[in-house]
Amino acid sequence: MQTLANVLVGLVAALHAYILVLEMFLWEKRPGRGLHGFDPEMARATAALAANQGLYNGFLAAGLVWGLIADDPTGFRVQVFFLVCVIVAGVYGTVTANRRILFAQALPGALALAAVLVAR
Repeated sequence: MQTLANVLVGLVAALHAYILVLEMFLWEKRPGRGLHGFDPEMARATAALAANQGLYNGFLAAGLVWGLIADDPTGFRVQVFFLVCVIVAGVYGTVTANRRILFAQALPGALALAAVLVAR
């Protein structure tokens, strides 16, 4: 079960690293604009906001990687903390921005958190 938990945490970290790239570096290009269906003008107008969001997603990814490489009990605690942050951010994004975020962010975070807790 520990291996499954580590894989799920790694996938959530990779997802957030991917979101960082989309929001910080590709926001004004087709992949980034496609995330929210923005035209080039709207993407340009919101690029600084997106970069800020991307940075936060990078912090989530970094925290999850830290949790994977740190020895227990620190690694376990860090994973739980950052997965809870992912879930809270996903639920907030679902309520305030787009329902897709529930399935794209909160659900993977919740599945990884469940696996981490069961593997403990």
